[in-house]
Amino acid sequence: MKVIEVKSKQEIRRFLDLPFTIYSDDPNWVCPLFNDIEAVFDPSRNNFFSFGKCTRWIIVSDSGQTIGRIAAFINEKKAFKEDIPTGGCGFFECIEDEEAAKLLFNTARQWLKGHGMEAMLGPVNFGENDMWWGLLVDGFTAPFYGMNYNPPYYRKFFEDFGFEVKYEQISNHIEVKKGMPEKVAKIANWVIKRNGYTFKHLDKNQLDKFAADFKEIYNDSWKDFENFTQVTDATIRETLQKIKPVMDQNLIWFAYTSDNEPVAFVMILPDTNELIRGLNGKLNLAGKLRFLWNKLTIKHKRMRAVIMGTKEKYRNQGLESCLFMKLQEYTHPLNQYEELELSWVGDFNAKMLALHQAIGAVYARKHTTFICKF
Repeated sequence: MKVIEVKSKQEIRRFLDLPFTIYSDDPNWVCPLFNDIEAVFDPSRNNFFSFGKCTRWIIVSDSGQTIGRIAAFINEKKAFKEDIPTGGCGFFECIEDEEAAKLLFNTARQWLKGHGMEAMLGPVNFGENDMWWGLLVDGFTAPFYGMNYNPPYYRKFFEDFGFEVKYEQISNHIEVKKGMPEKVAKIANWVIKRNGYTFKHLDKNQLDKFAADFKEIYNDSWKDFENFTQVTDATIRETLQKIKPVMDQNLIWFAYTSDNEPVAFVMILPDTNELIRGLNGKLNLAGKLRFLWNKLTIKHKRMRAVIMGTKEKYRNQGLESCLFMKLQEYTHPLNQYEELELSWVGDFNAKMLALHQAIGAVYARKHTTFICKF
C-alpha cells in the first residue's frame, strides 16, 4: 500500500470518487457535491485558511486501486484552547481493511505532530461544525445533506487505533404534520402578547442586514461554550453563498424586541439531498440542468434546523417556541414537509436537549466526535 498526498487534479479526482466504491450497494447514501468538498480545501473559498492549515491523502493498494482517504486540519483559533494542542482529521473513507485504516490515521497523526499538535479530533471538518462533523454510530438511515454518513465498521477502526469518545452528538426530529405540542403554541402566544416581540423571516433582498443580525445573536448566544470562536463576516458570507441555491427564506426566522434589537434566530434549510440524488456530486452543465429541473419538480419532504441561538439576556422567555410556531404557520398550509431534523446537540448541552424534548422532538440518530492523544 502507498499513501499519496493529494495535489494533482488526478489525485483530487481519486479522493472524490472513492466513496462510490464504499457505498455502491447502499441506497441511503447520496454523493455530496464535489464543489462543496473542494471548497473546504480551497484557500480562496475557505477563510479558515487565514488562521489554519490542512492537507489530505489517498491510499492506493498494491494493484493501484484507491482504497482509502483522509484529511488533517489545524484551526489555530481552537487548537490551543484544549488541554493540549489539538488538530483534527476528517473526510475519512476506507474499504474494510484495518491495516489501511491504521496507515491513514498514522499519516494524519504524523503530519499533525510535525506541526506541534499532541492530539487529534475526528472525524471533523476544516470549518464550522454544522457540516461533516462526527462519526455516525447509530441511526443508519437516509442522511441529511452535510451530515456524516458512514458504514458501521468505521467505529471499530477509530476505537482500535486509540480514539476515545470526546462527546456524543444527538440529532432529534419532529413529525411536521403532527405539529408542535399544544403547550408550545400557548407559550408562544403568551410571550408575544406579554413582551411585544416581533418576528421576521429572512428577506433575500436584505441579506446584509440579516447577516449582521445573525452575527450579533450567534456571537452572544454561543460565547460561553467550550472552544467557542466568534463567527466572522467572511464565514457568514461563505455560508449564505453556499445555502443560496436551496434556501427558502420563509424557513429562516429572527426575533426582535420592541426596540428592534435582534435577539434570537433559527436557520432551517430544505434537505439538499432530495435535489442532488443522481447528480453523482457533479455540478457541470448537465448537473446544473438536472438540479434546476429537480428544484422545479420535486417537493421537499424533509428540512433540517442547521443552527439556532438566543442571546443570553433573553433566554428562558419562550422565544424558541415562538420561532417554531412561526415556522409551523408557514409549513402546515403547504402540506408538503414531513420531517424536521434538529441540528445535532452535544451531550454536554442539557438545556438544548431539554428544548428539543419540549417542542416534541424525538431521537433520530447519533454521531460521535473522538479524540486521540499522541
